[in-house]
Amino acid sequence: MSSMNTKDLTPVVPRRFRSIFFMLVSCFALWGLLNNMTDNLVPAFKNIFTIPQEQAALVQVAFYGAYAVLAIFASILIEEFSYKKGVLIGLGVYIMGALAYIPACINQSFEIYFVAIFVVAAGCSVLETTCNPYVISLGPEKTAVRRLNFAQAFNPVGSICGILLAQQLILSNLNPATADERAVMPAEQLKEIVHSELFWVCAPYVGLCAIAFLIWLFFLRAKEEQPAAEAEATTTDRKGGLRVLIAALFAIVPLTALYFIFPDMDKVHWILYGTLGPIVYLFLVRNYRAMLFSLLRQPRYWCGVIAQFFYVGVQIAAWTYLNVYCCKELGVTPATAATYYLISITLFIVCRWVATYYMKKFNPASMMSLFAIAAIATCAGVIYLPSDILFSIGGLGFSANVISLIAMSGCMSLMFPTIYGIALGGLNQRDVKLGAAGLIMAILGGALITPWMAGIIGDAEGFWLCLTSGFDSTWDTNLGTSSAAVRASFIVPAICFSVVLVYSLIFRKPTTSSEQ
Repeated sequence: MSSMNTKDLTPVVPRRFRSIFFMLVSCFALWGLLNNMTDNLVPAFKNIFTIPQEQAALVQVAFYGAYAVLAIFASILIEEFSYKKGVLIGLGVYIMGALAYIPACINQSFEIYFVAIFVVAAGCSVLETTCNPYVISLGPEKTAVRRLNFAQAFNPVGSICGILLAQQLILSNLNPATADERAVMPAEQLKEIVHSELFWVCAPYVGLCAIAFLIWLFFLRAKEEQPAAEAEATTTDRKGGLRVLIAALFAIVPLTALYFIFPDMDKVHWILYGTLGPIVYLFLVRNYRAMLFSLLRQPRYWCGVIAQFFYVGVQIAAWTYLNVYCCKELGVTPATAATYYLISITLFIVCRWVATYYMKKFNPASMMSLFAIAAIATCAGVIYLPSDILFSIGGLGFSANVISLIAMSGCMSLMFPTIYGIALGGLNQRDVKLGAAGLIMAILGGALITPWMAGIIGDAEGFWLCLTSGFDSTWDTNLGTSSAAVRASFIVPAICFSVVLVYSLIFRKPTTSSEQ
């Protein structure tokens, strides 16, 4: 692993940009909170609506599919206007989506929740597409990866808050009645139970609107510190507003039309078709078409998009089904399983801070390759190690396979911002904005890989069960899986981490802004 200059005193964030940087940190925490609170809606909705794993996984299809559909619009927004306006619009869209949880609760409708989750995530997509390159631009390129890792370190702080909210408000208020018990309940009794459960799903999302609005006001009143590079790159074309509007229509109209014309369309296909509108728009506008082709000529970039797709997919899928795995292997309740999730996120935070510190001494890509190897090893532990309790802390039992599952989060800690920083390295400011959209679109991995993992978990006789033929295949009707199936599903993270490993090995060498 190559050593860096340990006496480099270049500040990670120059003094004149620190106020706007710390304002951006609040947005990193907000979407981290939303991401991890939404992960817990999968087991919650499975119980509330008594639906199979594959249908409950549509929560993640909606959430991470929105990232893919809105990312290009967000990049055009910040290209034509500014980073600050991107933050304001992202927060505004989130607030509208969160308020839509109210009619979803009143109507006890999974479909309305699906749409509301999509709108919430659309706001997060605009925020992430804006904030990540904004952070990169707030200082010299040689500290960009460290700066982004530092900002991203606050993202899991929000994640912990999201897990606690989900544990204390959503999961702890789920009625313990099983799917079989709910099936024979009188309609009125079941309706009352579902109403109470959905109220507690709704409460934290709507309550967060107040916090989001305060952040929105803060950004509205704040004086924007615009980096010189961005000021030079931002267009002065008066038709910029029209281009933003047209880009929004290309993102929203095809998706809306498909939703109402073909209501029974598979939601994964719906998302994939929905991403075509923004891509078509890029090809129709000459300047954006030129930027797209410029990006596609950079293997470091487009390979980074692929690596990010698989990384985000593994993060979302592994965290989504951590709850199911712990419930099945340890026999705990969903609320107790959320405590293991909290421990995993805490380890994730600690490892990200430690990794960010050591990036000033070591090559980030080389560090990521070691973390990826360790992550693959943890996958093997999750699949094959026994679930016998080795020790207990505070009433929580820890087995070798669950310890491996928790350790996997530590291995993931530095991957997202490191892939992001490596992929955008050497791009000019105009290409960086569209390049950021491609990396946010890669979050589509969460919408596609989560159902893949769900399919293995919910399949009693699937191909991947050959990996765990020695484990118990007795079917649990309440969880919708077996020990053999839930263990076999972690072959998916192993495959995803292998892609990240290959990327980190190929693009170990740092680049400079002169590389085009």
